[in-house]
Amino acid sequence: MTNPQIDYAAMAAQWRAERETTLKASRVELLAQLRALGISEVAVEYEGYGDSGNVEDVTVQPAEVNLPEPLVTEVGDFAWSLAYHHHPGFENNEVGYGTLTWDLRNDSITLDHADRYVECSHSYDEGL
Repeated sequence: MTNPQIDYAAMAAQWRAERETTLKASRVELLAQLRALGISEVAVEYEGYGDSGNVEDVTVQPAEVNLPEPLVTEVGDFAWSLAYHHHPGFENNEVGYGTLTWDLRNDSITLDHADRYVECSHSYDEGL
């Protein structure tokens, strides 16, 4: 029995392209819904932890606009997916976190992301 050669690079490229297509479609849909509510800006704070993570907060401008809960979830999911697309695996190890800010007037997204890491400096001296 022979094992077929698996092209992991091609599979990763295909998955990335599929995610990009999904993100673009979500962005177009959300943009229309948010603009219809009179929202000019969305900010989403997210944080990875415990090999998982969560959207911590979703805020909108103007602040007096009440974002319906299902839309809060959709916006949070979009932000998490976009952050993960640009920083895959940030929820693992020492984790990453950040803020996605979406200027809806100009349809411009800024992703301010940070990855934590542990640095270790080790020395071993014997028989000095």
